[in-house]
Amino acid sequence: MLKSDQRLDAPMHEQVAFWNAWNAACREHEIDRVSIDQGDQVARWLQQLGRKNLDILEVGCGAGWLCSRLREFGAVTGTDLSNEVLERASARSPDVTYVAGDFMVLDFHKEAYDVIVSLEVLSHVTDQSAFITKLASLLRPGGYLMLATQNRPQLERNDIPRPAPGQIRQWVDRHELTSLLKREFDVEELLSITPQCNRGLLRVINSRKVNDVLGKLGLAGASRYLKSVQERGWLGWTLICLARKRAENTRLS
Repeated sequence: MLKSDQRLDAPMHEQVAFWNAWNAACREHEIDRVSIDQGDQVARWLQQLGRKNLDILEVGCGAGWLCSRLREFGAVTGTDLSNEVLERASARSPDVTYVAGDFMVLDFHKEAYDVIVSLEVLSHVTDQSAFITKLASLLRPGGYLMLATQNRPQLERNDIPRPAPGQIRQWVDRHELTSLLKREFDVEELLSITPQCNRGLLRVINSRKVNDVLGKLGLAGASRYLKSVQERGWLGWTLICLARKRAENTRLS
């Protein structure tokens, strides 16, 4: 049975309109803490690879805020449904290649990328398995996928508006995410990050006011400890994973 907070399909013109409006309002002028934390984790993983000549694709790049940061590590291509937003992103960052359109039908070269980054896109596609398969097809053998998505159990603890017209929504939990990835990838790290909630006790624990008070009392360490406990308990807003593409002859059937 379809949950009231799910929407599994929408006409493409509605999706394009929704994401043009959403990115213009929410990503062109300000980046929220959830996205900043995702970007920081991606940067840490890229730094660990120790290379500056990577071919990188960001799928669902929105307004391109992360693409500019990814340029430190190599050549970057960003793709998104938001054609109007990408025009402005291209003007701001001419050293990034932007491709507007539906990722599932766009013709990217097979095995052309060392790294693919995709932040909060998985929950907005209808066929999640096909999405993961296409991501894998564009990576070179041994290439890395750095993927973040909403953590379903945590989001279900929040008050979140129902999907708008053009907004597909099907959140996953960590077990569902692992299951989606395991046919094509070895999952090297899977983390829960950025605890936040807008109701109940978790709202109080994670409020800026409580953290400010703890800081003023010299208890910033306690604040960091509470955050880490929640993340280890899978109470982060985001699930973020580092996965490595298997060689063809070792894929699971």
